[in-house]
Amino acid sequence: MLESKYQAQLIKTLRRLFPGCVILKNDSDYMQGIPDLVIFFGGRWAFLEVKASEYAPSQSNQEYWVNYLNDMWFAAFIYPENEAEILDALQQALESVRNPCVS
Repeated sequence: MLESKYQAQLIKTLRRLFPGCVILKNDSDYMQGIPDLVIFFGGRWAFLEVKASEYAPSQSNQEYWVNYLNDMWFAAFIYPENEAEILDALQQALESVRNPCVS
């Protein structure tokens, strides 16, 4: 599957999981290595670097940015083989947003 096709499907899944979220596609020409997508939901954010497969190569600085942004809140590489795991982690990270009484 092409990365663009997977990314389009992933965006639909994210909108279903996080109703009312805002998803932006980032421009790698503006900032090299910045992850493909940023999701804003309930005062939180997450970055996702979309790959067509587990074995798709990373571009310069992608690993740096994913690690850097993950240290701030949430960022990850996502591809079909790890999608369930990453979406579960993202849901857990945003759970306090859906239910502010959870500590």
